This record gives sequence, structure tokens and C-alpha cells, in this order.
Amino acid sequence: MPSWKLSAVAPKAVVEAALDAHAALDEWDGEIALSGREIAADRPDEWVFEAWMPRKPTAKDRWAIRALFDDRPPRLKSEQLPPADWLTLSQQGAQPIRAGRFHVHTPDYAASDDPAVRSFAIPASQAFGTGHHETTAGCLAMLTAMKARGVVARDLADIGTGTGLLAFAALDLWPRARATASDIDPVCAGVVDHNAALNGIASGHRPGELTMLVADGMDDPLLRMRAPFDLLIANILARPLIDMAPDLAGAVADGGHVLLAGLLETQERAVRRAWRRAGFRLAARLVEGDWSILWLRKRRTQ
Repeated sequence: MPSWKLSAVAPKAVVEAALDAHAALDEWDGEIALSGREIAADRPDEWVFEAWMPRKPTAKDRWAIRALFDDRPPRLKSEQLPPADWLTLSQQGAQPIRAGRFHVHTPDYAASDDPAVRSFAIPASQAFGTGHHETTAGCLAMLTAMKARGVVARDLADIGTGTGLLAFAALDLWPRARATASDIDPVCAGVVDHNAALNGIASGHRPGELTMLVADGMDDPLLRMRAPFDLLIANILARPLIDMAPDLAGAVADGGHVLLAGLLETQERAVRRAWRRAGFRLAARLVEGDWSILWLRKRRTQ
């Protein structure tokens, strides 16, 4: 089936504002992937905004995309693409990043030669979480800080894992932990299995191995059986983090830790309020661009 792309050239600030507006939405058509990039190194303020989809854009699609721009939206150019994985195309060419003790790159680039750094090869994928978004990179940095400050994780969970990257990083930092990754999107199961094999992450149910599940939040018997977790990671969106706070909080051990991301800095107060009500206090926070990454710790009841 042919795929399509809508694109528009605009100043960097305009493109970034549109992407931020998209990230703040509670609802969005999951078949439309958005990206923004610099056009040329010698013109750093000139960017292209791109919307990728597996169908011919409808008037409704165009309206939804234009609504992301304030005032006068740029003119959208429509282009039919050869049969291909449109989401993978939208992520190709991503440069390697360094976050915390981790070097994340696509297979097109080499691993780091620094022995103190752990490299992960994450292909452009159908799932979110290649490491190039500020939230994922911020989580890698925060996980590194948590380990340095003495956090111990024997049982950990990555809810909304996407590509599996954050679960891989957590297992690298706590190699004897029993790790569980889950996502509501069934496509992530195959993506995570492939990425685990590519990066030498053992799949299984024993300590030091990763179990991948398809689940909506905590709605899985194995997740509930493995709880409570010493460390729970949830890099999703602000509204689910608020709505799911009671369920996720109940899956964390007393004195345990959560790493929350996917929320804009303007949404941080509401997220922290929900988790404070669930019995957590702030241990540390990190801001990457417009995004907040929160490390919270559960109060002990005794």
C-alpha cells in the first residue's frame, strides 16, 4: 500500500511549537507520525515539518495538522511515497546521541569506543523510543543518576516501553534485576524482541532477563504477580500518568522509585499532584527542552 507525506518549510521555532502542540494533545490519530528537522547545516533556522501516513491525506487530516500551528499555518505539500514503512522513513538519518552512560545509535552508525559507555543500536522503528526525543534521552540520563545515587532495583518494570530502550538501559545498570517491559501496542512485542537480540539482551523470566508483555497499564496477570517493583518506568503522556497514578503507585514497593516522563514542563504540576496523592515525593527532576523527567520515591508506610 502506498504511503503519503505532508510537508511544510517553516522557521525552527514554528516547527518545534507545532510538535510541542501535538505532544500536549490527549488524542491523536496513531497512523499519523510527525517529525521536524533542519534542512541544511548552513541554514539552522530553516526547518521542514513532515507528517507521514499510510493513506492519502483527507481534508480532516489536513485540518488536524494545520491546527497544530498558531495563527497562519504554512502551506502543506502533499507527496505520495513508494511502498515503504512510513514511520521508519520518518526516523531515518537520526544522529547518535549520548545520554547518561549510554550511546544510542541506529545500525547505520558505529557504537561508541569509550569503554565507560554502553552503546545500544536501535533501528528506526514502528515503535516510539529511539532515544532521540528529549523524554527518552532524559530518562537515560536520570536512570544513570539514580544508579549513581545508590538506587537498588531487584524487580523493575517499563510501562509503555516502545522499542524497549529504557528497559535495556535499566537492565544494564541493574544486571541482576528481574525486568518486565510492556506496551499497549501489539507491534511493540516484535520490535522489542528484535532489539533485545540485536543488543545482546536476554529474553526470559529469570533475573537478568527481560520479559515483554502486551498490556494496558497494569492489566496483565504477570505484571500484577511480579509487583511490587523497586523501580517502575513510565515514559508515556501526562494524562495517562495522572489517570493511572493510583494503579501504577500500587505496583511500587514501599520506598521504591518511579521514573515518569512524556509530560511537558507546563503539565508537571498536575502530574506531581496526582502522584503526591498516591504517596510519592519528588527525589529529583530534569528538564530537557520543554519536557520534564521526574524521579519520585514512594513513602514508607511503616
